[in-house]
Amino acid sequence: MEAIRQTVKVNNHTISIILPDHFNAEEVDVIILPSEKKEYSIPQWQIDEVRERTDKYLKNPESATNIDDFLKELENEL
Repeated sequence: MEAIRQTVKVNNHTISIILPDHFNAEEVDVIILPSEKKEYSIPQWQIDEVRERTDKYLKNPESATNIDDFLKELENEL
């Protein structure tokens, strides 16, 4: 099942949703919820962690793990 989430403007109690060309369903379910405009903030600990990892990488780029190796390692742990 493919889901599409869009935030659209309401104009005179009407909305218009344009579906991607590859979306070929003949019927869809529509759920209408008011959009919540929440401010998202990144916790300071997470900012610090990313900065620390970036610094380590920039000092020694060869130490970075290859994504394929990382995924294999993850898979082996399961």
